[in-house]
Amino acid sequence: MMGSMNVVLLGTYTGVVLTLLATPGPVVALVCAAAARGNHARAFLTLAGTNLASLVLIALAGLTLAGVVTISAWLLNLVGLAGSLFIAISAVQALRVLRQEKSNEMSRNGGQGGFVAGFMTAIANPKDILFFIAFFPQFTGITGDFSASIMLLTAIWVVLDCSVLTLYILAVKRWLPTRQSGRFAAFSSLILLLTGVSGAGYSLLLLLSHQA
Repeated sequence: MMGSMNVVLLGTYTGVVLTLLATPGPVVALVCAAAARGNHARAFLTLAGTNLASLVLIALAGLTLAGVVTISAWLLNLVGLAGSLFIAISAVQALRVLRQEKSNEMSRNGGQGGFVAGFMTAIANPKDILFFIAFFPQFTGITGDFSASIMLLTAIWVVLDCSVLTLYILAVKRWLPTRQSGRFAAFSSLILLLTGVSGAGYSLLLLLSHQA
């Protein structure tokens, strides 16, 4: 396997994944919001949920490339709509909780983040969907064996995904002043709300276009 590995393609994939993960988006916003509210466990549960969603997308991409399953654009748009609505509703709920809390007493058991929220946010993240459907297949030739390539690409994704999001969590906990935690969590929730609303609108338009 090592002898037939395309090192250039491997390096390109690693760089693309790092760029994708490090770029702020709904997943980063959700994880950072959970960390800002003072709950390490909830932040890492959120991370676990987002990682599982990525594995599901990788599995679907692999099965599609292998010809085992066929995923219609209509189904992808429907999943995107459901996920975007979930993101928007969760963001509204988080903003309501933040509004009810006292300015100097952040709740450590609030509803921000969590395994399910992390999974739903990542599974509906347009950035991740686009990557795994459009760009991921371009890297399956990293070795001479399709299965080995998928396993290697998956392992790299998992390691980088966990590492980057963990760094975000630790950075928020270490450098974000306690008095600014509420504002940061609210800002992150607003990003999620905008992402959810725009994503739902876009998915709805695509679904309506399929019906036309």
